[in-house]
Amino acid sequence: MRKMNLNLFSAVLAVLLGLSAQNDSLVQPQEEGVKTNESRRVDITSRILEANKGSDQVLVEGDVALSRKRNAMKCSGGDCKWTKSHKGLVEVPYTISDYFYDSERASIRKAMETFQQKTCVRFVPQREQTDFLSIESEMGCWSTIGKDGGRQVVSLSVHGCLDLGIIQHELLHALGFHHEHTRSDRDQYVRINWGNLPAVNTFNFHKMDTNNLNTPYDYSSVMHYGRTDFAETFGAETITPIPDSSVPIGQREDMSDIDILRINRFYGCSKCRNH
Repeated sequence: MRKMNLNLFSAVLAVLLGLSAQNDSLVQPQEEGVKTNESRRVDITSRILEANKGSDQVLVEGDVALSRKRNAMKCSGGDCKWTKSHKGLVEVPYTISDYFYDSERASIRKAMETFQQKTCVRFVPQREQTDFLSIESEMGCWSTIGKDGGRQVVSLSVHGCLDLGIIQHELLHALGFHHEHTRSDRDQYVRINWGNLPAVNTFNFHKMDTNNLNTPYDYSSVMHYGRTDFAETFGAETITPIPDSSVPIGQREDMSDIDILRINRFYGCSKCRNH
């Protein structure tokens, strides 16, 4: 009788353990999915900074290469703008390294096409032009600010830099745009938590003498840093929106409407062209 009861108990326990394991297997994909979705929400700048670890390129603001041909980082005059053709289109010649696979080249071209859809900027294959973007897979994701003259490298490493928003981000640098948090009036819209920044990284948060093109501060810009970028302690906020600290920042996967407006104003696009 004891043996029968023991066997019955063992059978019931096995069933219960089996159900528990089944429930765990049903829950686990959802939990993993939550983690995956959370990872997708990591801000663009954090992904860029991760890709740039170990880069031997001298970078400021995390992904801006210093020009060797001009002193100022600011791009406001005609010397760092790409030329507008007689058709009213801003043509930016480019080459793409043969290092990229066809699918990776397609991702880069797809990002370039997003500018064509709503601005007068046209990325065109380089032929005889002496000033052009050379899209390469160097270490990390980075670009200089505005047209630099001659062969101008934009690095889009195959290891972490080929998402749509990241490609747009680096191309916007090449067109002449800085990160949103460095604009001259930023202190009205965000608070920089200097105490959460290591001294070596404070220069990444210095304001620039920017031309804001009469556009509002854009928390949703593809050029905006995330909350914790460059933090001394993991998870500590380095940027807090004000007065509403809950406003999302750095979460874009595509250019915002204000990003697009800014391009059109900077380059004097008379209208959105679809041809």
